[in-house]
Amino acid sequence: MDTQHAKYQRLIDYAKTLTPMPTAVAHPCDASALAGAIEAGRMGLITPILVGPRERIQAVAEASGIDLGGLEIVEAPFSHASAEKAVELVREGRAEALMKGSLHTDELMAAVVRRDTGLRTARRVSHCFVMDVPGHPDALIITDAAINIAPSLEDKADIVQNAIELAHAIKFQEVRVAVLSAMETVNPKVPSTVEAAALCKMMDRHQISGALIDGPLALDNAINPEAAAIKQIHSPVAGRANVLLVPDLEAGNMLAKSLSFLAGADAAGIVLGARVPIILTSRADSVLSRLASCAVAALVALARREQNKLAG
Repeated sequence: MDTQHAKYQRLIDYAKTLTPMPTAVAHPCDASALAGAIEAGRMGLITPILVGPRERIQAVAEASGIDLGGLEIVEAPFSHASAEKAVELVREGRAEALMKGSLHTDELMAAVVRRDTGLRTARRVSHCFVMDVPGHPDALIITDAAINIAPSLEDKADIVQNAIELAHAIKFQEVRVAVLSAMETVNPKVPSTVEAAALCKMMDRHQISGALIDGPLALDNAINPEAAAIKQIHSPVAGRANVLLVPDLEAGNMLAKSLSFLAGADAAGIVLGARVPIILTSRADSVLSRLASCAVAALVALARREQNKLAG
């Protein structure tokens, strides 16, 4: 593995030392979705349970030269049913994670958040990208760039707590959260700056825990020490952030895709706040990104098992 991808490789290598995580793969009915799940299984990151129309999955495997190797296939006739059945497998205790196949994210998440049969918890569901950015010394968590369109302050408190717990699960030595805006001063005309200040005070009052947090910060003075020094921002987060909380989905999506398509970054995607981690992959994702997403989910599942042992 070249040094450009060393951060992801460390995650994958650690996850390979764990017991493979039973994972319900919802509707893996195209070559990229099926191959990603099979490769993660071959590497020992997950044990895939394929959920969808059996004949279609087998036809895709045959056409693509993919060996299913006797993996379990749970029959579901179409994509919505695949999502519901995958969630049911989690509720039955047969799977410790969900993985998106070739269905739309909305279809999968609708089954996850359904009040009577879904996987809701008291926490708001949110998405995190774990970014491996060439030339940047540390992995970066960006949240939320895929689920919460215009989160409220209350939503952002849950979103940042989900990200903090993810950072601990993937072994960040110190979690440093930057609450991003277009500027680093509080301006009542820019609501994201006011919410950033409120989130910092919520951390002071232990309504959010487990990290250092500062904001509002602009992107440059969040991740670049020189930019923070020029602006005379003195904090343990400024210039050193490893978790970036964005104002809304549009900003987060543009930031993550800019890093991917302009800076050559890889992006592992995961949804948190449900009963189990949910692996979100895209057809545009590299094989490495898919494997890293599975590795991240495995570490989150491990952290939850350890937390449940302590609670029990």
